[in-house]
Amino acid sequence: MNTRPVRTTLLLITLACLAACGTIDRMTGEGEAQRIRAGGIAAIATVIDIWDTGMTLNDDPVVGFNLSVQPPDGEPYAAQTKGLVSRLHIPRIQPGAVLPVAIDPADRSRVALAIYEDR
Repeated sequence: MNTRPVRTTLLLITLACLAACGTIDRMTGEGEAQRIRAGGIAAIATVIDIWDTGMTLNDDPVVGFNLSVQPPDGEPYAAQTKGLVSRLHIPRIQPGAVLPVAIDPADRSRVALAIYEDR
């Protein structure tokens, strides 16, 4: 029995899955957000405005945010980001809400929501 077609098919499926994972990270911003949260400066931000980006992941929306970021060592400033938000938490994450964020130390305009412990 010739197993070459089966191996080729499995290889192509694996490569497609790996490419899709990278695309999902770029589209949701979650890959970059994880990097910022891992090495970022802890701060808080007030939600100024939110919007639907049209993206979902596992039925959870990717939400766009205009934020007023309050760094621990300076004046508040405006920043824009997007984040994956549980659909159960949407009512709590509205304009006026104060959320934990992480600030990219290399570029303070880049912030990531830090609302979930496991992400």
